[in-house]
Amino acid sequence: MPALVTTLGAGAGTVQLTLSLFLLGMAISQLVLGTLSDRFGRRPVMLVGLAVTVIASFAALASTSVVGLIVARTFQAFGATVGIVVGRAVIRDLYGRDRAASMIGWVTMAMVVAPMIAPLIGGALDTALGWRAIFACMGLFAALVLAWVALQLPETRTVAAGEGFGHFIAASGSLLTNRKYLGYALVAATNSAMFFTFIGGAPHVVVTQMHRSSAEYGVWFLFISLTYMVGNFAAGRFSVKYGIDVMIRAGVAVTFVGASVGMLWVIVDPLSSPAVVMAPQMIIGFASGFMLPNAIAGAVSVRPQAAGAASGIMGFMQMGLGAATAQLVGHLLDGAQTALPLAAIVLVLCACGLVAFFTLTRRQSFRGTPKA
Repeated sequence: MPALVTTLGAGAGTVQLTLSLFLLGMAISQLVLGTLSDRFGRRPVMLVGLAVTVIASFAALASTSVVGLIVARTFQAFGATVGIVVGRAVIRDLYGRDRAASMIGWVTMAMVVAPMIAPLIGGALDTALGWRAIFACMGLFAALVLAWVALQLPETRTVAAGEGFGHFIAASGSLLTNRKYLGYALVAATNSAMFFTFIGGAPHVVVTQMHRSSAEYGVWFLFISLTYMVGNFAAGRFSVKYGIDVMIRAGVAVTFVGASVGMLWVIVDPLSSPAVVMAPQMIIGFASGFMLPNAIAGAVSVRPQAAGAASGIMGFMQMGLGAATAQLVGHLLDGAQTALPLAAIVLVLCACGLVAFFTLTRRQSFRGTPKA
């Protein structure tokens, strides 16, 4: 970001749009890509999305103005999101309900590594070669994945003859009126929003309020990432054995306990050490690690023939609610003396996930593949 301000002669607020519009593009594209993959199949949508990512990455590399870079980044988001949305649908195509939760757990555990190492790679490239090298790296990596998909990914979704957009619009509408789908999707959305809230507020608490270094915050966050990965391991290992609903039931209970501990700790001993906010988050992170893959698998299993739409709608809910709560916690922490606003929002989100699961899913048993 600082390099972009200097080399493109733009204000920091304008440069920030390269990130905020990227995230907005990710949220909106999830609604579109999931439905397209249901209509035309997983493979063609994945190939087109990755091709757009490659082209947009090199367009960003060649940008000479901040406007061009913003446009390229927005298209990059629309393409790159295909991996998140269609990837979940492919897993559900290949595996049954509980087995899909296990596989999503393994995939999620691998994906956690990305945000841990990406800043290191990006920082090294920027320092050594400049910011354009970051987009060159992204373009080449996306091209590698595109070639891999073209050679190795078969079509996993069989599109029935006569299916049109009207059919899939109706399927999407039925998801939004299905209690069980909304229960699973809200568990996933509130859990993701809790994480966005934490990463939006915790640095302010640790660095500004407690006067600790950003390096110390980074070490604490590494441990949180590791506990999340342990939870992902538990999802991969035990989801098939115990089933989706048991894993989610345990997850929403443990996250609520962890958030309650965090709330009480902030009230009793607000500024003693970063452990006040970090230790409870480790409890929540572990539970989230095995709960979220099961919630995702549950949501895309309500209507397996519309798994793409289910994944896209849920992803939009995750991104949208997460962006809203992250903005809210930043506003509430501005001028606050303790982490109480952060702890309160996390507790409310965990409570909402618990209530959503038990009120929307417990009275409606899973019936397999419903008729269109």
